Amino acid sequence: MTNLSLASRIALVTGASRGIGYATARALAKAGAHVVAVARTQGGLEELDDEIRKDGGSATLVPLNLSDFDGITRLGAALHERHGKLDILVGNAGVAGPSSPLGHIELKPWNDLMAINVTANFQLIRCMEPLLKKSDAGRAVFVTSATASKASAYVGPYAASKAALETLARAWAHETANTPIRVNLFDPGPIRTRMRATVFPGEDPLTLDTPDQAAEFIVPMCAPDWTETGKLYHYKTRTLLSFRAPA
Repeated sequence: MTNLSLASRIALVTGASRGIGYATARALAKAGAHVVAVARTQGGLEELDDEIRKDGGSATLVPLNLSDFDGITRLGAALHERHGKLDILVGNAGVAGPSSPLGHIELKPWNDLMAINVTANFQLIRCMEPLLKKSDAGRAVFVTSATASKASAYVGPYAASKAALETLARAWAHETANTPIRVNLFDPGPIRTRMRATVFPGEDPLTLDTPDQAAEFIVPMCAPDWTETGKLYHYKTRTLLSFRAPA
């Protein structure tokens, strides 16, 4: 990883109890940031806190289901009261949803998936933008997937949610282009996570890169000296692509 100093930076990471979120939270803390770790799983957050403390870092644990949109509002208010700003937002939390033909999917699992993958990120943007504007270099990174453009069969809800997330990020990047905020997307590709194993149970996980390896490329996107905005970074190909230009 690039030798970055994120001392005095406040970093909010969602889905921080495992996988890419866990690895990113730990890496940000190693670089000096105080990490606000958000996840549903209390045990995973406590394990993360133990590892961050072993590394000499610090964290605030926030057990929160992101479908609790009022909870996100309360979190924004708490961050304002305690820190007065937010420097880094990593929108990583996501659910895979059902793997079925669209015509076989009930409305409730569709709504549950959209609540976490799309609406929660919209609510994070609403509630955290004022705090990011208080930073001298607010940075936001959202974790997406190539299926947003591939629209593969049997993962329609997940693909639609990631396409929606990318559109939100593109719009926000355009809206904040003349501010200190920089908004980007990160596509990790196939990574050795529990979600990946659930969707592709026959895949050999040892053939995949680890969340720690992916996190090494997310952390520089959160640093003050990262000046790009409106970009999508593909981890697998190590390429940085521009969003489509606004009409």
